[in-house]
Amino acid sequence: NGKKARAMDIASIIGLVVCISLTIMAIVVGNGFAAIYRDFMDLQSALITFGGAFCAILAGNTIESFTGGLKSFGLALKRPNFNIPEMIQKVIDLSNVARKEGLLSLEEAAGEIDDAFLRKGILLVVDGTDPELVRAIMETELVSMEDRHKKKITFWEDVGSMGPAWGMIGTLVGLVNMLNNMSDPNSIGPQMAVALITTLYGSLLANWICTPIAMKLKMNNDEECRMKEIMVEGLLSIQAGENPRVIEEKLKSFLAPKDRTASEGGEADG
Repeated sequence: NGKKARAMDIASIIGLVVCISLTIMAIVVGNGFAAIYRDFMDLQSALITFGGAFCAILAGNTIESFTGGLKSFGLALKRPNFNIPEMIQKVIDLSNVARKEGLLSLEEAAGEIDDAFLRKGILLVVDGTDPELVRAIMETELVSMEDRHKKKITFWEDVGSMGPAWGMIGTLVGLVNMLNNMSDPNSIGPQMAVALITTLYGSLLANWICTPIAMKLKMNNDEECRMKEIMVEGLLSIQAGENPRVIEEKLKSFLAPKDRTASEGGEADG
């Protein structure tokens, strides 16, 4: 289930590392590594851009939601173990148990299931809860989970929008300083370069960090929601006493055709 997965997401790691590596490579080619420190490192620009962006987000959040948003960076670097074909097979196994031994037999099976969402649904079914109420309870929990996820996604989207804005503020500050020193022609070039560094930092913050992290969190959220929707449909089908083969076909309709074929092939091999 989703909570087990804590292997590093290789795609996220490679993407972030290669992205900044190519940027650095473009800087140093023809200019040398010294150009990174000499031309592209500026403390004032960093304070305005990164400090301004994150402090503006902090001002619009609580301490708890702000720290929770920062921690979600790590979630995007870990690969959730959403094995939907395996979960479908687990639901089919439960339907076979229920068909042979009755719904009450599922209570013992629930103790062996790691996923809290699926376990809760099974216990609701075992307790004889009305099917519509079971659906309402499970969907309410699903909506609550999605809402929590969306808060973290929105956090990174907001930081991504603040980065370029504060980069522009830093650029304007730099331009004011430059215009106030027009009497020294030799300082105009360096000061203009420093002014533009803040725009670069803002763009890097938005496009190197925030947008990819928000995209990965969205993808993980969509996958987990889809898996839990399949669980709900499977549990309601079990409660309705449907044939396990019918349940299998119903749940596999959630999968892409190639995944259905792979799943059937795996079962045949077994």
